[in-house]
Amino acid sequence: MIPVPYNSIVCAAAAGGAREPLFRNPSASASASVYLLQFNCNRRRINTNNRRNNNNNFMDSNNNMRTESYLRHVDSRKLMPNGAGHIPHLKAVILGEALASEEDDLVLPSKEFSDQANVHSPEQYMEMYKRSIEDPDGFWSEIASQFYWKQKWGEKVCDENFDVRDGKIKIEWFKGGITNVCYNCLDRNIEAGLGDKVALYWEGNEPGLDGSLTYSQLLNQVCQVANYLKDIGVKKGDAVIVYLPMINELPITMLACARIGAVHSVVFAGFSAESLAQRITDCKPKAVITCNAVRRGTKPILLKDIVDAAINDSAKDGVSVDVCLVYDNPVALKREDTKWTQGRDIWWQDVIPKYPSTCPVEWVDAEDPLFLLYTSGSTGKPKGVLHTTGGYMVYTATTFKYAFDYKPSDIYWCTADCGWITGHSYVTYGPLLNGATVLVYEGAPNYPDAGRCWDIVDKYKVSIFYTAPTLVRSLMRDGEAYVTRYSRKSLRVLGSVGEPINPSAWRWFYNVVGDSRCPISDTWWQTETGGFMITPLPGAWAQKPGSATFPFFGIQPVIVDEKGVEIDGECSGYLCIKKSWPGAFRTLYGDHERYETTYFKPFAGYYFSGDGCRRDKDGYHWLTGRVDDVINVSGHRIGTAEVESALVSHPQCAEAAVVGVEHEVKGQGIYAFVTLVDSVPYSEDLRKDLILTVRKQIGAFAAPDKIHWAPGLPKTRSGKIMRRILRKIAARQLDELGDTSTLADPNVVKQLIELSDS
Repeated sequence: MIPVPYNSIVCAAAAGGAREPLFRNPSASASASVYLLQFNCNRRRINTNNRRNNNNNFMDSNNNMRTESYLRHVDSRKLMPNGAGHIPHLKAVILGEALASEEDDLVLPSKEFSDQANVHSPEQYMEMYKRSIEDPDGFWSEIASQFYWKQKWGEKVCDENFDVRDGKIKIEWFKGGITNVCYNCLDRNIEAGLGDKVALYWEGNEPGLDGSLTYSQLLNQVCQVANYLKDIGVKKGDAVIVYLPMINELPITMLACARIGAVHSVVFAGFSAESLAQRITDCKPKAVITCNAVRRGTKPILLKDIVDAAINDSAKDGVSVDVCLVYDNPVALKREDTKWTQGRDIWWQDVIPKYPSTCPVEWVDAEDPLFLLYTSGSTGKPKGVLHTTGGYMVYTATTFKYAFDYKPSDIYWCTADCGWITGHSYVTYGPLLNGATVLVYEGAPNYPDAGRCWDIVDKYKVSIFYTAPTLVRSLMRDGEAYVTRYSRKSLRVLGSVGEPINPSAWRWFYNVVGDSRCPISDTWWQTETGGFMITPLPGAWAQKPGSATFPFFGIQPVIVDEKGVEIDGECSGYLCIKKSWPGAFRTLYGDHERYETTYFKPFAGYYFSGDGCRRDKDGYHWLTGRVDDVINVSGHRIGTAEVESALVSHPQCAEAAVVGVEHEVKGQGIYAFVTLVDSVPYSEDLRKDLILTVRKQIGAFAAPDKIHWAPGLPKTRSGKIMRRILRKIAARQLDELGDTSTLADPNVVKQLIELSDS
């Protein structure tokens, strides 16, 4: 069984008065103007004996107003004209023309969009944000009360120790509250009259292969799977490994586990047998649920073969799997061609339909585990991130509603796989908790051609489209024609997730995909955070291309230097978070010491994100990538994301990935893998021009030492660039490339090696 994480020390939380429920759409009239939040870059620290006024502000010795530190990012406001319109420098992002290097363009929501937005002005945001910090108990209790609780939580909404110097790290929200996430996703919505509303649209890899499930139909199928799991002995707290492609059976299985209190651990159906075996060995599941095969594009992936190998490997480590439930996917592989182990393997279609379509709910404590999700560490054993029930439920639902300005009429599509945290929070739980209609897509985003995404958008009238910068850059490379031949008129909000999006890709996404009318929610968050931490709220304030803008409710981001000292004003440094939030993970499964060492010991008193961040003069946050992706060149600390952004601003560069290599003079040198726009030839002049672009935008110290031409970059099927492989190629450590089985196209590695000396 998966134990509840170790918890100890108490944190007191403030009480709050009654307010209107925050989880309902605000009915206040929208402001006639759109405001830009600005940051007072001349902020200086306040002496502790400064006096406080009635508005929770400080007055310094010169009677100058100074707001509380947590409101620094909303310190002042400036009236701005309405109308987003077309972003300046559009030609700067058209591939093949001039450079795109401006970061200070402002993109304002139209008055029409702001008028209907859930958060329609900076004033409304500031009021809600301020309360979420000063009265977190009251703020989150009101939101949590919109969900069903069999029993309300205890007196303390939040009980935490966030400082390793005070003992073991502990985070608890809504402890003592009894609820169930599956019930809140399905039963609650059906009881509210949404039983006939489509919950899931499914689009297959092959055009024309599709399906849908209403909320009532989804509940029926979830209950059948839940009853089967109970029948094979799965109980509350038991782990179930899920190794499925993006078919409806994946979220169905997740919800079925949640319904009976089992702990699901979804593994991306692209990980190797070795990686899967590590996860099986660690969490010791009662069952593994998979599919015989799947097609992504034209490529068949034999998932069952991978599972067989993983189960055999885990058995060698003393962990056996007695049940392997296999979904029959005849489009990818015939049943008779599937390898089979009698007595262990069983076909989904042979058993699940026989079970009743009703299943009692297993009510669980808010702090009981909901799921395990393994995230790879830089070395060694994968980290089992453990999320619990109540806080995660409340936080994912709330972030989904506000960050995407969700409306009941929206059709929502997130391109992420449920094997990643994005698929948990923003394909399954967040949307369904809001009663949304979600699109699940099985195939590759460029199959049968680069217009598939927009064909799907038009087919289902998708209004919210959430994807990764890697896909955006890939589609940029393929050209606008694949986009503009489709209407896309249904789109109203776009989103970006997974890594910092460079300004030129942001502008292309906005101008071309969104026709200069859809705000972009450029979200920053992590597997560990459970939900969005820093994100625009569409309609509330002006955006800057490439900036995640401001923190979500309840989040107190700080930027610290190498000594852990908070830096005010315009600055760069390490991004940390003060205080806990409901969606935070509670521990690393079976390794609380590693949890504390990795996230709480680097800067005592804070959660350390591992990311670098720059705050500009207006208070906007710009994520600069992982701090372990910082290259130290002759004493200059250079973020790889910054160099990559400069390279892709060149009109003939479609994509770039930068790593550090040893340099006998500078300590480290900059090694850049560059993918060019289609039909652009490699040349020495272009190489020099790319280097010059970086010199102009960043400085001579950041100029790449090596440009390595790359027909493509090694990526997982979810689009993540495998920088580990790039580092080995750059260092010529070709015998240490490791596992490349998760790559969408393993042949890319061979091509890069062949071009090493070109």
